[in-house]
Amino acid sequence: MLATTFAITRSEIAHNEQQAQRALIAQVFPAMLHDNDLLDSTLSLAADDWLGTRAASHAWVARKQGQATGVVLETIAPDGYSGDIALLIGIRADGRITGVRATAHKETPGLGDYIEIAKSRWITQFDGKSLTDPAEAGWKVQRDGGRFDARAGATITPRAVVKAVNGALHYFVRHRARLLVPAPSASPPDPGR
Repeated sequence: MLATTFAITRSEIAHNEQQAQRALIAQVFPAMLHDNDLLDSTLSLAADDWLGTRAASHAWVARKQGQATGVVLETIAPDGYSGDIALLIGIRADGRITGVRATAHKETPGLGDYIEIAKSRWITQFDGKSLTDPAEAGWKVQRDGGRFDARAGATITPRAVVKAVNGALHYFVRHRARLLVPAPSASPPDPGR
């Protein structure tokens, strides 16, 4: 009976998971900046220190009329107060952040969980930022001399998130050519033309 139930619900579960993923991606990369289905433009990325990943992760390439307009990266802030903080980070082709969302964490409720968009707008302070805005020295919380706000008494969590977002921007710059690939042509060009 369990096997039958699993077989019947498997496609519905997969569909619901896809819809949830699509909704999260839409929060960090606006629909007006692409005309493709980002879930159909997935790249697998090897584990990388800049992304904070210890296993393969994903990137979703946004395109408009076949040209790459940006990417959404999965990253990990491994040094949160209570462990890993999983993030999605949208980055335009010009290197500006379109959005950041925490997708999983174990931060202390009421103290470090303000990184969730449902609990606070704190995470939106990254919108529009890049490696040059602020300059590298500004990629810290204000308490450490940087440009990013942190809640009083809760600096470990924001330090981890700021560091992870900055790392994702460095990763993007180093791998821009691989990440911003144009859409594959539907058919090869006719050499006789």
